[in-house]
Amino acid sequence: MSLTAAPFAGSFRPWTIHCDGSAVPNPGRMGLGAVLMAPDGVRHVLSLAADARGCNNEAEARALMLALREAQARGARELEIFSDSSLLVAQLGSGGVPPVLRLAALYEEVAALLATFAHTSLRWIPRHRNGEADVLARSALGLAPKAAVKLTKKKRR
Repeated sequence: MSLTAAPFAGSFRPWTIHCDGSAVPNPGRMGLGAVLMAPDGVRHVLSLAADARGCNNEAEARALMLALREAQARGARELEIFSDSSLLVAQLGSGGVPPVLRLAALYEEVAALLATFAHTSLRWIPRHRNGEADVLARSALGLAPKAAVKLTKKKRR
């Protein structure tokens, strides 16, 4: 497994994955969402309520696992993965971040799935750039999308 931000050198264009998880309340019911984009541009969306209850960090990892299993089933070999979970990216990267013991087994399971692909790249993105996956995770729980936050300038007096 290669978790890197380097360009893909393989003969295939990579699949892209945007994944997100929600827990309501936190901890509580978990919703998983992901958007997979095949190299030919075909999109696959996943929205699933998990059977178990857990925290938001567990939901994020389970959403990635759901997406990885779908990518495997569709024959993907190279993946470019985006998540707005800085913890998920840090735990699965090679940054030497100390493990979160409560979630260590789950992250090991995700790492084992990642290792089944020829090449993977996992990158953090800001939450506002992961909106569709968030909507899918929330809709799995029957929740409406989060309201967009408007940034307005304060008037000077």
